[in-house]
Amino acid sequence: MDPVIIVGAGPVGLTLALALARQEVPSVVLDEGSGKDEPRPARTVVLREETAALLERLTGAALGEQGARWAGWRSLRRRQVMNEVTFDAADPAPLHIAQHFLTDALRAAVVGEPLVEVAVDSRLDAIEQERSGVSAHTKGPKGTWWRGGYLVGCDGPRSTVRKLQDIRFPGRTAVERHAVATLRAELPWEGRALLHRMPPWRSSGPSSGEVTAHPLPDGVWRLDWLLPPGKDLVTPETLVARIRETLAGWTDGPTPAYDLLDTGVHTVHHRLARRWRVGRVFLAGDAAHLLGALGTQGLDEGLRDADNLAWKLAPAWHHGPHEALLDSYQAERRGVVAARLRAADQVLPLLRGGGGLRHYVPGAARGHDALLTDGHLGRGALGAPGAYAGSPLAPRQLEGEIAVETPPGSQVTDVRVTAEDGTFVRLRDRLGRGALLVVLIAPGTGVWARKHWVSAGVMPRLAAAVTALPHPAELLVAEEYPGAPAHSVLLVRPDGHLVTAFGGVRPADLYAAAEATLGGTVKEQARAGAGAR
Repeated sequence: MDPVIIVGAGPVGLTLALALARQEVPSVVLDEGSGKDEPRPARTVVLREETAALLERLTGAALGEQGARWAGWRSLRRRQVMNEVTFDAADPAPLHIAQHFLTDALRAAVVGEPLVEVAVDSRLDAIEQERSGVSAHTKGPKGTWWRGGYLVGCDGPRSTVRKLQDIRFPGRTAVERHAVATLRAELPWEGRALLHRMPPWRSSGPSSGEVTAHPLPDGVWRLDWLLPPGKDLVTPETLVARIRETLAGWTDGPTPAYDLLDTGVHTVHHRLARRWRVGRVFLAGDAAHLLGALGTQGLDEGLRDADNLAWKLAPAWHHGPHEALLDSYQAERRGVVAARLRAADQVLPLLRGGGGLRHYVPGAARGHDALLTDGHLGRGALGAPGAYAGSPLAPRQLEGEIAVETPPGSQVTDVRVTAEDGTFVRLRDRLGRGALLVVLIAPGTGVWARKHWVSAGVMPRLAAAVTALPHPAELLVAEEYPGAPAHSVLLVRPDGHLVTAFGGVRPADLYAAAEATLGGTVKEQARAGAGAR
């Protein structure tokens, strides 16, 4: 079958290409640029722990060496501490990294991947779909037609793929604007991120009413000042004045020495594409959604798009159309992003609308800071990773299901497991290979050699049930999992979301849940595939 055509060689497109290659699906990445990115220290991203782990699995790079994992987080209002968080193993910090380092790591991994071809100077200008595939035409020095089984538009906010498919992209423009400066300086909170609302030294006007400081390696910080609504220009002189005023205020003295590395203005838009799939064409990343107000991170969601879509395209590429499985990409990912946009739209008037409720409701100011902390740290309705509880892939209620601390459809907790070869690995390390994961909770197995328990108790029956599943699956054993009793069995999707948990080995229920996860029974998939052809 023809490769998957990926339009756009940014972080989302390159992540999708590597995720597909991990599942033995070839792709061609159409890059309208030269294949090199200009380093911009002021353009950084914050990634949740699970998303950073996804990129490290795909690239083999230790991204933490290029980025910074914050020691903690502090929220101030005037001079009062409103919120303070210290990160540890139980509550890991997000990863803050310059985007060009991230892209460089992905490009380096792609160079060594034979299943990924990158075509530079290739600007898309036409798409043609048929029942058996899709063709894309590029103009430029290497203008030609490309043939693929599927096509994914990862080509950013002005997506050509979206426009060629006549997909509407409604939403709001300039929801927030921030002046940005990246500089090297010595600040009082080494390694800790800061949100400072209404700093006491601020100049008149709302433009200096909120500033954030996010640490990077080697004493570098990214500072963001919330700007008032409108299109007022941010001149170099006003930005330097803001830097000097802020640094002096934080250090309670004259402006300390600093080295200014880069500046910019970051404008946040909120938009959501009406459709994320048209036949064999899909949208992902900024081509499908724009979000980012109140500290939320749009790239993190785009990378989750790639992770979600990759494991669904792989069975379709290898075995023929899985229409319900492919349709679930839009249902799951668009639903999650829409919920985050709704939450931001509901909170924005409260947080940005002047006095608001804080004059009338005791404790409202502290609640405001808690909401902003959620957005910046990837928690709560504003920032938490989405769950797929209402997914069309969720199995119907099965008699043997039990509840664990992870709700169905949510990301599983990363625990130590024993792989089939007897080695100890992290559960997260087994994700993204295209296989379902079946995890048996068996206390005590970690202290015994595998040969003593692999053929005892429920293991033979469970191993036979896993072998009989309608999709490749890997059997893992964990000593414990939050909220899971001994001898329970967890079924986990290739992207790390929990399908369900069973109280014991129940082969029929496990098979039914696996079928649902793939979009229906084998017979239903065959009928859908025949219809698609």
